[in-house]
Amino acid sequence: QVQLVESGGGLVQAGGSLRLSCAASGRTFSTYIMGWFRQAPGKEREFVTTIRWSDGHTYYADSVKGRFTISRDSAKNTVYLQMNGLKPEDTAVYYCAASQFYIPRYDYSSQYTSWGQGTQVTVSS
Repeated sequence: QVQLVESGGGLVQAGGSLRLSCAASGRTFSTYIMGWFRQAPGKEREFVTTIRWSDGHTYYADSVKGRFTISRDSAKNTVYLQMNGLKPEDTAVYYCAASQFYIPRYDYSSQYTSWGQGTQVTVSS
């Protein structure tokens, strides 16, 4: 099992930037993929981005392409989410997720086996 701890959320004005971090501990040697989902009030949890641990291949939701960047530091077992050009519609609780095993649909939250507690991101207009 992998334990995930997020940090870096906060309040920012539209157009601003934030960087989220997610530190993994436990059985990190077997991590296959790590990513970020978000959930706004009254909405379902949605895929944001994910990174394959072995080769760094990344996937992004269309809504964040060109604005958000996911990266990883393998030595620290940490994944980062750099968010630029933030919009009010980006306001949500952001969750870090991981899977130790291959998953065919990286954008399905149900396929991830480990989750962080979430960090709030609020973008004011």
